[in-house]
Amino acid sequence: MIPKKVKEELRVRSIRNGSVIDHITAGNALNVLKILDITGTTKAIVSVAMNVPSKRLPFGRKDIVKIEDRELIPAEVDKIALIAPQATINIIRDYEVVQKNSVVLPNVITHVVRCPNLNCISNSTEPVYSKFSVLNSFMLRCNYCETIIDSDIAAYLI
Repeated sequence: MIPKKVKEELRVRSIRNGSVIDHITAGNALNVLKILDITGTTKAIVSVAMNVPSKRLPFGRKDIVKIEDRELIPAEVDKIALIAPQATINIIRDYEVVQKNSVVLPNVITHVVRCPNLNCISNSTEPVYSKFSVLNSFMLRCNYCETIIDSDIAAYLI
């Protein structure tokens, strides 16, 4: 019989090299995969744990994403910060955490979120990428038409 403590530790195996995104707001792991352009046809080994108990996050739940053989770039981390402002990114090499960083909201994001205003120039045929000022972790303002996104930012991810 396996002791209870060991059973809990065996839920997701360790990775040799790659990235672990921890403390994702519960329910947003699939949005993180979308941001990272990870689909069901990827060759990467990806582990997703959803609704894992957490003492740190509100409501006592979090999601975790582990991606083998891939280290996140700063632009990806900025995108993740929009939907998981309390996330931490762990870089793993030879089964050891070599770098651990909390995400930081950028001041401006470009070509990450689409403007909900259909009349915005960023939604036209003009070669213009969407550009938003980040007001806080739950509010963005379009730099072209000043439309505010103040709920469900994940729904507007490009």
